[in-house]
Amino acid sequence: MVFAGLTSVIAKMGLSGISGELGLAIRTCFVFAIVLGFAFVVVPAQQLATVTRDNLFWLGVSGVTTSLSWIFYYKALKDGQVSTIALIDKGSMVIAVVCAYFILKEQITWRTILGGSLMLSGLLVIAKR
Repeated sequence: MVFAGLTSVIAKMGLSGISGELGLAIRTCFVFAIVLGFAFVVVPAQQLATVTRDNLFWLGVSGVTTSLSWIFYYKALKDGQVSTIALIDKGSMVIAVVCAYFILKEQITWRTILGGSLMLSGLLVIAKR
């Protein structure tokens, strides 16, 4: 939570004088190097043999949706206020809960519905101009 919160503020500072697209490309290079190094240290080499076509497909689709999310996020971050953009981004929790229910058949509790409703309400209050 702390790192995710800092990410937006630090990224906004890093976008000073450059486009959101260039900032995203530079940031992604750092993310790639750090995650690859982390995986090299903690993932046993024999685990590579267990990767299936399904793993590659779904993780690839996830990579596409992540890329699209980051492209729109950085475009908005360059021009908008971090406090509003970060909140709208966190509204993705509502989408995740709905998709988890319909696609993954996860159970949704009243607490989840209440919490999601409060988040969505807060998002609408802050995003309203």
